[in-house]
Amino acid sequence: MKIKLKENKTEEVGVLIFSMLDILGKVGIPLNGTARRLERMAMACLAVGDIRTNFQEAKSADDDFFLTSREIIAYENENYGEHISSGSYDDIRRKDLELPVQAEVVVKSSSFDTQATNNPKRAYALHPLFADLVKHYNMPQWEEKLESYLNKIQLFKEELERKRELEKIPVRLPSGIDLQLSVGEHNVLQKSIVEDFLPRFGMGAEVLYIGDTSDKFLYMDQDMLKQIGFFTLEHEELPDVVAYCKDKNLLFLIEAVHSTGPMSEIRVRKLKKQLEKCTAVPIFVTAFLGKKSFRRWAMEIAWESEVWIADNPEHMIHFNGYKFLEIHK
Repeated sequence: MKIKLKENKTEEVGVLIFSMLDILGKVGIPLNGTARRLERMAMACLAVGDIRTNFQEAKSADDDFFLTSREIIAYENENYGEHISSGSYDDIRRKDLELPVQAEVVVKSSSFDTQATNNPKRAYALHPLFADLVKHYNMPQWEEKLESYLNKIQLFKEELERKRELEKIPVRLPSGIDLQLSVGEHNVLQKSIVEDFLPRFGMGAEVLYIGDTSDKFLYMDQDMLKQIGFFTLEHEELPDVVAYCKDKNLLFLIEAVHSTGPMSEIRVRKLKKQLEKCTAVPIFVTAFLGKKSFRRWAMEIAWESEVWIADNPEHMIHFNGYKFLEIHK
């Protein structure tokens, strides 16, 4: 493969990068990105395998060698002549390791435990089968190992998919539709919103949209969303759960807070702008699993919004004014 590497690479590092790209191509990963993007992908794979000088060093998840995205940057800067900013850690997940993770060349720590798939502390490792494969690169048994790897990884993917299906979180919508959410605390909270919050406070609201950490558009009622003038679901401000009470024309926009923020003043302002053509009255709700999480985010919650805490499901906290004082008469 003919690509130009970034300057300041030693010959030894260059050989590792080109060899890793050759291996990635042979296991089916498309190598049609820019030279820099391919270089970054190869280095990320080398880093999570703890490969500094040769492929016999390769470590994997079986060796309990995992690196977070920030640790990958530090590793590349130290060992591969890079000067990547520590602030670009999200590029590791979204760009450098996107294809290797999809191909099961690199695995996330969430594949081995039940932490949420959107946990910012998750880490990465080489798949044990892939680590074994790279150790045989350019050796007499390479072709045999490659064929064996391709067969085994297919069986592994099927087994992992069955495991993930068994770990799914079942949730039943008010309409009676049954869905399966990916494992993780964020989706545990979404289940509580649908099965505990809406029956108590939704006044008969039906779910029009719910996302999942592995499927952003898990469920949506396109016809009703269009009927009330809701904005496009592809928009970045989309809440986790959208529910609509037809009798009272109320639209619940609910954010399930686990590792990301609540309905803040800025968030509510942006949503209101996107809802200018919506005919329903919006109600902005932030949901938490417990009071500890609520306390963490309390200072950022917008006025004229609502808070619901799953472990105290019978109560709500109203960040509102005089309209709720009447209940004390």
